Amino acid sequence: MKLLVTGNLGYVGPALTDYIATMLPRAEIIGFDAGFFRQPGNQPEAPNVTSQIKGDIRNVPPGIFEGVSSVVHLAAISNDPIGNEFQRITEEINWRSTVRLAQMAADAGVSSFVFASSCSVYGEYQGQPKKETDKPAPLSPYAMSKLRAEHRLADIHSDNMSITCLRFATACGWSSHMRLDLVLNDFVASAITSKEITVLSDGTPWRPIIDVADMARAMVWAIGRPSVAGQQMLCINAGSNDSNYQVKDLATAVSKIIPGTKVSIMGERQPDKRSYAVDFSLFKELAPAFQPVVTLTQSIERMRNELSQAAIVADNFRASDEFIRLNQLRTHIEEGRLDRQLRWQVQYPT
Repeated sequence: MKLLVTGNLGYVGPALTDYIATMLPRAEIIGFDAGFFRQPGNQPEAPNVTSQIKGDIRNVPPGIFEGVSSVVHLAAISNDPIGNEFQRITEEINWRSTVRLAQMAADAGVSSFVFASSCSVYGEYQGQPKKETDKPAPLSPYAMSKLRAEHRLADIHSDNMSITCLRFATACGWSSHMRLDLVLNDFVASAITSKEITVLSDGTPWRPIIDVADMARAMVWAIGRPSVAGQQMLCINAGSNDSNYQVKDLATAVSKIIPGTKVSIMGERQPDKRSYAVDFSLFKELAPAFQPVVTLTQSIERMRNELSQAAIVADNFRASDEFIRLNQLRTHIEEGRLDRQLRWQVQYPT
């Protein structure tokens, strides 16, 4: 089996390739990544990759699909702050390039295409946890780009290629390519560096969360999933019904595991409309052997243990380039490595 994993040098990529190596030990893994978020000389390439191709997802060489049976598509503009600042580029990378990649894969005879989508497509929580049959209402360019990609993927017709859109809960947990611009990860880093977590809103927004290790489990399921009532394409919420939390509850959970941490609910902002509790019952029904197993406590404890040994500047990690994606892109641009279209102006960093 030969797999193509795009965006393998990002936050989720190392967890995915680790799990593939465990579950599919004979698989050959081809990584394809632009290198936006790699720290030259510091972060290692994702483990268990047979070969690494350095390139822009907007310009994928057709020959990359030779012998490939499955594609796992992680490459994306990865959060709302970047999506808001680079809206047009977010559309091009997250939406148009995703559809182009999938069509190329179908034309090349690939048998399965797995797209990392997001529960953020649901937008605002109203009443009951959101099911796949509920109408999405994305509230950000990032969320809209994921939904548009899903819609266009549904138009791809292939007799041989299944398409699975995994609407993931909010990612969290330790990765060798760590991010701290995610809600739970931010809270853990805050507790470590300052013994204080400040929630600027009223803390009521809902967030389902999923550890990156469990995201990997879901993607391996999707690679080989059986057909569902003959459907070529499946959009499915990926997470656990036990992992819907309000933001204030996440902060409290961190404070209990890292003693001495003070939680301040400031209420300085109106409640965040990006609030969604999600129903993951279909995922539990279709993928019983690939359900999330990492608990909230385990995610927090591992991040605490690993981050306590990392080089985080006290009280100032949010200004760092190493852990905050938007900061990394801005620094690349300011120093002339990337242009405003997020295209390399220098040789790919090594």
